[in-house]
Amino acid sequence: MAQIILLYNLKDGVSRDDFHEWVKTTDYPAMRGLASVDNFRTLESKQLLMGEGSPSFQYVEVFDLNDVGAFTGTDMPGAVVQNIMGQFMGFADAPEFILAEEVK
Repeated sequence: MAQIILLYNLKDGVSRDDFHEWVKTTDYPAMRGLASVDNFRTLESKQLLMGEGSPSFQYVEVFDLNDVGAFTGTDMPGAVVQNIMGQFMGFADAPEFILAEEVK
């Protein structure tokens, strides 16, 4: 199983509460409804476990994919993901998208 990991901060002026409401009411239902996605979570960074300072990113998203080809070939160019991505880019400042697989 592959994962997509997104790392990002909110754009200046974006309300944390508005973003969280959008995640719960719009993002989760849409992304979790895709056949190629087994699970999808948005995590808010709270603090570093060790050391001083703050985490580099405010948010981490993790998609558990059951079919990378279907996600990239069908879902990403499709209306659902394109609509959500358009909305998401209004919230997120320069998100970093990473395709990852577990080391076995």
